[in-house]
Amino acid sequence: MHLTADYRPEFDSLAERLLELAQIRSSEELLQRVVFRQTERPHVALARIWLVRPGDRCTTCAMRGRCPDQARCLHLVASAGRSQVGADWSRTEGDPDERVPLGIGLAGRVAARGEALVVKDLARTPEATVPVAWAAAEGIHGVDAQPIHHKGPVIGVLALFTRIPTPARGPAWVRVFADHIAVALANAQAFEEIERLRARLESENNDLRRQVNDSRGLIDIVGQSAGLQRLRRQIEMVAPTDATVLIVGESGTGKELVAREIHRRSRRKAASLVRVNCASVPRDLYESEFFGHVRGAFTGAIKDRAGRFEAAEGGTLFLDEVGEIPLELQGKLLRVLQERQYERVGEERTRTVDVRIIAATNRDLRADVAAGRFRQDLYYRLNVFPITVLPLRERPDDIAILAAHFLQQAAQRLGLKLPALTEEQSTLLRSHAWPGNVRELQNVVERAAILAQDGHLRFELAEACTQTPATPLPAHAGHIFTEAEMRRLEEENILAALTRCAWHVHGAHGAAALLGLKTSTLVSRMKKLGLKRPR
Repeated sequence: MHLTADYRPEFDSLAERLLELAQIRSSEELLQRVVFRQTERPHVALARIWLVRPGDRCTTCAMRGRCPDQARCLHLVASAGRSQVGADWSRTEGDPDERVPLGIGLAGRVAARGEALVVKDLARTPEATVPVAWAAAEGIHGVDAQPIHHKGPVIGVLALFTRIPTPARGPAWVRVFADHIAVALANAQAFEEIERLRARLESENNDLRRQVNDSRGLIDIVGQSAGLQRLRRQIEMVAPTDATVLIVGESGTGKELVAREIHRRSRRKAASLVRVNCASVPRDLYESEFFGHVRGAFTGAIKDRAGRFEAAEGGTLFLDEVGEIPLELQGKLLRVLQERQYERVGEERTRTVDVRIIAATNRDLRADVAAGRFRQDLYYRLNVFPITVLPLRERPDDIAILAAHFLQQAAQRLGLKLPALTEEQSTLLRSHAWPGNVRELQNVVERAAILAQDGHLRFELAEACTQTPATPLPAHAGHIFTEAEMRRLEEENILAALTRCAWHVHGAHGAAALLGLKTSTLVSRMKKLGLKRPR
């Protein structure tokens, strides 16, 4: 195209802006940059972009009666400008034109026909394409609305409202700009999809590594007791459904193994099982962990990050230790469970998610509900199909079978030929209370396998922690304890409980239960006092 000297600056400016847009990798940033750059030109009062997306507010939309196709409509996604009457044109939510039916109004007609609509001077155009009163109040004289095409179909509309009659060469420049937007938007969305998949694969990879390290070869639910058979039947019943499952049991009973078996037998087995340990997430990062965040949402958010809900899309999200979620954050979790929608931290875009929820806890959530520590509505939402995993002491028939299973695994991993369990050793193992449940049994067996250099298995069993009457504090008549003395007494008391329970904190036979404390409270006090298990 031959350019005269009058149009060379306009062309150079356009080329510079197009080059800038080609380097943007975020679709949201791209769209905002487009309208911002357009309104840098002094005669452009308002620039807007709508994209064709599925209808999502049809029941409440004011234009529902005029909408010819509720399956699709135009969504206002970017807006910028300078209002003469104080209107905020930077917002897209709450604007009267945030949803426009195809074929209706200025933008709707452009999208439906796939043709530009240019009004050089509103004062001389009898056909009303914009509200007359609004145009008069804002000093709008010209309109240039161009369809945004990508490989054929219209994907959106770019509209400019000017305070001078539309320049003669204006539509040609805007047409070039609209065509470039379509390509740049497709590229940005492709990069976003790549980043989303990369983040999801990274999350899955980390989760699989942790699963391999944590499971240490536990592939099946081993045992033959009546309680375990009932557990298997429950898994078989609920696994093929999408029902939410709440797994209850002491620490070390294998709640995560049950969750994995449910996922393995479900129709979602080809997708991911993503685990969140709710007890280990810092309070101020819960939303980011669950829902993800966008770059710059908070200090340290140097890039966009997919949350666990997004990583589990199409699969299963396992909320381990769900009772540890802070009360003030439980409402946000409830919302996504009910509506299947969420927003990343720092992002206005609402995302829809399709996941199955399996939760687990070693706490009595009914008691927590009664005490106001857990939301009742969230409890009922999680407790659709409860499964109780019995502690090992209530499954004595499974102890010898599990021990033999762990022994075989240890022998294969260590490359050793180990002797089988004797009847005497099986009896010894069954007589133990197993406050640490299956996890403790596995550790005891593996330790015995490692130490069996002479071919003999020796099981080192810690003395079971039992409830005994608390020793009263020294009662010196008239003595008032100082703060330092109280801290020392608390430290000695906690240390005594930990020693008696072989440093087992969790479960009905752990130090927390012995002290009458919540597990999280005891762990917090141990950290505060600097109490660590001796090596």
